Amino acid sequence: MKTAIQLFTIQDRNTPLPQIIDAVDGTAFDGVELATIPDNPKAAREAIESSDVSVAGMHVRSDTLESELGSVVAACETLDCDTVVIPYLNDSHFESEASVRETATYLSNRGERLADHGLRLLYHNHGNEFADLGGKTAFDRLIEETNRHVGYELDIGWASSEGIDPLAILERLEDRCPMVHVRDMNHDTHASVELGDGDVDVFESVQAARNAGCEWVVYEHDHPDSAADSLEVGGRTLLDMIERAGG
Repeated sequence: MKTAIQLFTIQDRNTPLPQIIDAVDGTAFDGVELATIPDNPKAAREAIESSDVSVAGMHVRSDTLESELGSVVAACETLDCDTVVIPYLNDSHFESEASVRETATYLSNRGERLADHGLRLLYHNHGNEFADLGGKTAFDRLIEETNRHVGYELDIGWASSEGIDPLAILERLEDRCPMVHVRDMNHDTHASVELGDGDVDVFESVQAARNAGCEWVVYEHDHPDSAADSLEVGGRTLLDMIERAGG
């Protein structure tokens, strides 16, 4: 199981992506998860090729995936990236059983289109997917309704913050969750904190991700006090947890 950092944690639009990749290369992380399509994929590839960093995946907004599919596919080919992640869909997609079915169809169709290009689609949760729809959450129903072309990037912080057991979700997803977002949170404020400082049992979740055969665990912190410190400490802490979990 490899470790990556979601570049939203540290990305500054004034800092070129190659420079960010160089910074990650000096840490314990194995890879990066891109927060969006790079402005210059070729420059990013050159930085990656001269480092020990690989691309775990790329977050792409749903509207961008629709309007710029060609650019998404081209960027993935340039960066040797095989995974596209839709990072968020708003509340309207999960407010009823009917809306969840429509969302599942939408995701399944996008997954099929990406599969035609040799790419896989994952969906990354926040908290709104766990709305109660009569004994099951919207997320439960989304899993049931999406086809085999849709996988998931479970964010354990958001799930835990909504009172959902991320270990149970990992067990249910079986082989449909190749990537896990490792985020610690304060459950009262729903704010991201550094690993080990919040209310999420991060180590237990990392262990469960390993047992579930996840390929990547991805560190994310929405608003670190210091991006540089969060990069360094997050990498060391996550690596330590993986080693304690058995590698």
